[in-house]
Amino acid sequence: MTDYLPSYVQGGWWTPSSPAGSLSLSKGTEVRDASTGEVVRRVSTEGLDLAGALEYARTAGHASLAALTFHQRALLLKQFALALTERKEELYALSARTGATKVDSWVDIDGGIGVLFSYSGKGRRELPNSRVHVDGPVEPLSKDGSFLGRHVYTTLPGVAVQINAFNFPVWGSLEKLAPAFLAGMPTVVKPATPTGYLAEAMVRILVESGLLPEGSLQLISGSVPDLFANLRLGDIVGFTGSASTAESLKAHPAVQTGGVRFTAETDSINASVLGTDAVEGTPEFDAYVRQLVTEMTAKAGQKCTAIRRAIVPAATADAVIAAVQARIDEKTVLGDPRAEGVTMGPLASSAQRDEVLRQVRRLQDAGGRVVVGTTDAPEVRHADGSTGAAPDGAFVSPVLLRFDDPQADAVHDVEAFGPVSSLLTYGTTAEAAALVARGGGSLVTSIATHDPVQAVELATRIAPFNGRMLLLDRDDARSSTGHGSPLPNLVHGGPGRAGGGEELGGIRAVLHHMQRTAVQGSPEMLTALTGVWHAGAAANSSGRHPFRKSLAELRIGDQIVSASREVTLDDIETFAHFTGDTFYAHMDEKAAAANPFFPGRVAHGYLLVSWAAGLFVDPEPGPVLANYGLENLRFVTPVSPGDTIRVELTAKQITPRETDEYGEVRWDAVIRNQDDEIVATYDVLTLVSKEPVAAAVLA
Repeated sequence: MTDYLPSYVQGGWWTPSSPAGSLSLSKGTEVRDASTGEVVRRVSTEGLDLAGALEYARTAGHASLAALTFHQRALLLKQFALALTERKEELYALSARTGATKVDSWVDIDGGIGVLFSYSGKGRRELPNSRVHVDGPVEPLSKDGSFLGRHVYTTLPGVAVQINAFNFPVWGSLEKLAPAFLAGMPTVVKPATPTGYLAEAMVRILVESGLLPEGSLQLISGSVPDLFANLRLGDIVGFTGSASTAESLKAHPAVQTGGVRFTAETDSINASVLGTDAVEGTPEFDAYVRQLVTEMTAKAGQKCTAIRRAIVPAATADAVIAAVQARIDEKTVLGDPRAEGVTMGPLASSAQRDEVLRQVRRLQDAGGRVVVGTTDAPEVRHADGSTGAAPDGAFVSPVLLRFDDPQADAVHDVEAFGPVSSLLTYGTTAEAAALVARGGGSLVTSIATHDPVQAVELATRIAPFNGRMLLLDRDDARSSTGHGSPLPNLVHGGPGRAGGGEELGGIRAVLHHMQRTAVQGSPEMLTALTGVWHAGAAANSSGRHPFRKSLAELRIGDQIVSASREVTLDDIETFAHFTGDTFYAHMDEKAAAANPFFPGRVAHGYLLVSWAAGLFVDPEPGPVLANYGLENLRFVTPVSPGDTIRVELTAKQITPRETDEYGEVRWDAVIRNQDDEIVATYDVLTLVSKEPVAAAVLA
């Protein structure tokens, strides 16, 4: 495996030794096994046509993705996940070479696959089966309804370039790919060199699956020094790495004045606060210690979300230190991940090991005392089961430092990106919150307490400095996904030093890859653009009842206008006694008349909605399979005994389901009285067969 790690660009695999280049195998950057120091691959991009790769994404990639709807892209994400699942053991084998244990690999590989599954589901549930996403309600811009405004999201025309960190080569790539792909943007993945061979294996599986639309995914293995010179308006860069690198990239003219979007998820001095009530022996104390040790040792502490500052009450500090030491002694076995029983592997590279130890020395120089662990070269368990030194491995023992001065600048600024955390003490809740804020903006802070008052005070004080917070107590300790686990349906990012980005976060992350535009126009034009019927646009109320039409026959704007029905006092009282809803507005004339909203006794809103269904429904079996809900129900004008109502039901939005024989139809329902005043408005949701129902089925 000591040949060059290939890139996948312009629809094919490329290496410097291919006809497209002429680099000698004696050159390039060597990538080594984290445990043994053995050379795994060499990496170089000398001769690679970066500009051509980006243009290929903007042209072929954009065209192939633009031809698909949100739901079609979402289904492909699911198929990607299944393809990776079938071959994930190949990824696990390579992952061990990066220093990852089986548990670490599960977080990276299965976690990344889980992101694909999650976005596939969210895309089909929360986005339309179209290419334009409508955001927010209609904005009326004229009294007569002939001029409206809507906000729409459309796909950006460029390429999403994703620069990833070394610690999560699979998850880091897929958590950026999924929302970009769902939005319709082609992706160029640039993995970090030390673990890029694992990202390459993941991309190779996807390429060999034959599922990738042309140009939708490319991989560049190696450096891209002239990247920003080749970017333009419509392109996006998603960066994960150090805050200093992010700042230098953000300063590029392409970002500052060229319109290139740049989002960063950077290093973060995350904190975990132990509440004053969480004394030794409480479930919260135990959960806090378990979590702290997990964050120090999982991925050898190489997590942007790891706990760097353990903030604890002064009276509890010694007990925390002792408990951390005991748990590390009991649970942590340092060594080659391929050895039986190893629970913590090496750092990703010897360069990273040296950098972590350098940062620990900076923390020590600033007043940190090592109270758990050591900075000496550790003895480790080797792949053959023996124990001893590993001079060519990137091993560092778990280290907990204690700062007698919690205000020391270094502890709030220096990050040793490895199995290292620092313990600080506080006296009051306000002091604890102030220490959290000293981090300058974090991805996550956790609070371990069973006291709601303390939890609320801390949370409200520190929320502005965090992208995510975990409230940890005895009730959620077992079910919690933990301090360091970003989830695809929640925001992953943070303010200030953490980069200011919002990777993940459900559909928010998808919309980041799209442009939000205010569109003004007539109901007819907005209906054509959005695929959603707007009141005032053409409606078809002639011919067959809309409920007799399958999705293949139904059209936006198909409508039924019902006959009228009079509401009597007997109807109101019968409904009240039958349902038990004898609210005074329906039963007591004097009390109802005294109410500022009613002229006297009025009909129940739910009576009117029930009658409306009776007015518009076609009862025979047919293409309409089920009514599964109402949305946006509003009662506007009260209905008195003697009034009449009628209903207009219009096909508002048609959403076929890609994998089913039916789809969703959203109907615009408007109930009016005898004076043509709007009584109620709402959306009716039905499931409708894609094809006409055969007569034999109905017999």
